[in-house]
Amino acid sequence: MKASPFASKVLKFFKVLGPGLITGASDDDPSGIATYSQAGAQFGLSTLWTALLTFPLMAAVQGMCARIGLVTSCGLAATLKQYYPKWLLYTVLLFSFPAITLNIGADIQGMGAVAHMIFPEIPAAAYSVFITVILIYIIIKYPYQKIANILKWLCLSLLLYIIVPFMVKQNWLSIATKTFVPTLKFNKEFLSIIVAILGTTISPYLFFWQTTMEAEGQTHSSKGIFVDKEILTEMKTDVNSGMLLSNLVMFFMILTAGSVLFPAGIHSINTVDEAAKALEPLTGKLTYLIFATGILGTGMLAIPVLAGAQSYMLAETLGWNEGLDKKFTQAKPFYISIIISLVVGLSLDFFGISPIKALLFTAIVYGLTAPVMIAIIMHVGNNKKIMKEYTNSRLSNVLGVITLMLMTAAGIGLLYLLF
Repeated sequence: MKASPFASKVLKFFKVLGPGLITGASDDDPSGIATYSQAGAQFGLSTLWTALLTFPLMAAVQGMCARIGLVTSCGLAATLKQYYPKWLLYTVLLFSFPAITLNIGADIQGMGAVAHMIFPEIPAAAYSVFITVILIYIIIKYPYQKIANILKWLCLSLLLYIIVPFMVKQNWLSIATKTFVPTLKFNKEFLSIIVAILGTTISPYLFFWQTTMEAEGQTHSSKGIFVDKEILTEMKTDVNSGMLLSNLVMFFMILTAGSVLFPAGIHSINTVDEAAKALEPLTGKLTYLIFATGILGTGMLAIPVLAGAQSYMLAETLGWNEGLDKKFTQAKPFYISIIISLVVGLSLDFFGISPIKALLFTAIVYGLTAPVMIAIIMHVGNNKKIMKEYTNSRLSNVLGVITLMLMTAAGIGLLYLLF
C-alpha cells in the first residue's frame, strides 16, 4: 500500500536526521542537566528565556561546522592543519583535551551515582566501572552507522524530561511571561548561571564532532563526495532539529526545577543525583524514576560523542588512520585514545576529584576557548579558497557575530566573577 503524502514527508524527515540530531541531544549530558537543574532551583523560572536565545545561535554555529564538513570532507582539526598555522591548532587542542576528559569523568560519575540511587545495593563506583566498560565495548565493536542508530534511539530518552513538568500543576501564564520577557539580575550568582548555561550549550567539542561526522557521512554516502542544494537543505533540517531538541530539553529541565524545587525552598543542586533525589518527595517516585532514567540515557549518548570528538581531533592532527567505521586493528591509535580518555575520566572518581570542581574547570575552559573557535569557524566559513561557492550566508554571519560577542562577554564575565 502506498504511503500518504504526509506519511512520506514524515518518513523523509526522520531519514535525514543524523549527526545534527545526535550533536544536539548529546549537548544535554548529565553535566548539562546539573547546570539546568541548578538554574531552575536557584532562580525559579527566571532563566527560561535563555532557551529562546541559545537556539538560533547554536543552530547557526553548528550549521557552519556541518557545511565545512560537507564541503571539505574533512574534520575541523584537519582543515585547520591544512590552511592555518599549526600553533593555532595545537593551542586549541591543548585547552580542549583537559576540559573534554574532565567532562567525560563528571558524566560517568553522575551516571554511576544515579544508577546507585535506583539500585542502592551496588556501590556507585562499581556502576561507573561497568558503564565505562560497556561504552568501550560498544565503541570498538560496532561501526559508526550502527552506533549512530543506537544514539538516535537514545535521543528518545530526552523526551522524558519534557513529560515531567506536565506531571505537576503549572502556572502557564507565568511560564509564558518568563519565557518571552527576559529577566536580568546584575549580581554574581545570576550572571554565573547565565555564563554556565552559555558554556554548557555552546561547547567547542561539539564543533569538532559535527564537522567530522558530516565529513564521514559524505565519505560513506551512496551519492559520493559532492554538495548540492538538496544535501545542504537536509543538513539544515538535521542540525536545526538537533538544536531544537537540545533547547527544548534545556527549557523543560529549567521548568521542572523552577516549578518544583524552587517553590519548595531547594535552591542548591550540585549534581544530577541531587536533582533526582530532590524531586522524589515532591512529585512522587514515577517522576523521580523518569528523571533518573533520562540521565542514564543522555550519558550513554553524550560520552561517545565527547570521547569520539577528542580522538578525531587527535587523529586528524597527527595523521592517524581514523574512523568509528573502521575495525580496531585498522585504527589502533584512534581507538586507544578513546579508551584512554574514558579510563582517565573514570579514574577521577577514584582520585577523589569532585565532579563539580571538574565541571567548573570545564566550564572555564569552554568559556574561554569557545569565542576563539567561533571566530575560526566563521573565518573558515567565509574563506572562498576552502568553501568555494558555499560560504556563509548573511544570516549565518550575523548570528555568528552575535554568538561570538555573547561568548566573549561570557568569558570576560567568567574571569571577572572568578578573580
